[in-house]
Amino acid sequence: MKTITNFKNLLNTILAFVFTMSISAVSFAQENSSGVVETTNSTKTTTTTEWYADPVYLIGGALILVILIVLLTRTGRKKED
Repeated sequence: MKTITNFKNLLNTILAFVFTMSISAVSFAQENSSGVVETTNSTKTTTTTEWYADPVYLIGGALILVILIVLLTRTGRKKED
C-alpha cells in the first residue's frame, strides 16, 4: 500500500513538472523570431488629471469636512442660563 502511495506522489510530481515546463515553452514560443523587426515611433502625449488628484477638490473637501465637524459639535452643546 505504501508503494502505491509513493508511486502516486512521484507521478503527481512528474506531471506537475511536465505541466510547468509546457506552460513555460508556450510562453516563450510567443516571441517574434522571424528576423523581421518593425518599429514605429510615435509621440503622443495625453495629460489627464483625476478629480481626486486636483488640490482644489482636496482643499474644498477638507473645508467642508471641518465645517461639518464644527456644526455637529456645536449643536450638541446646551446654553447655560
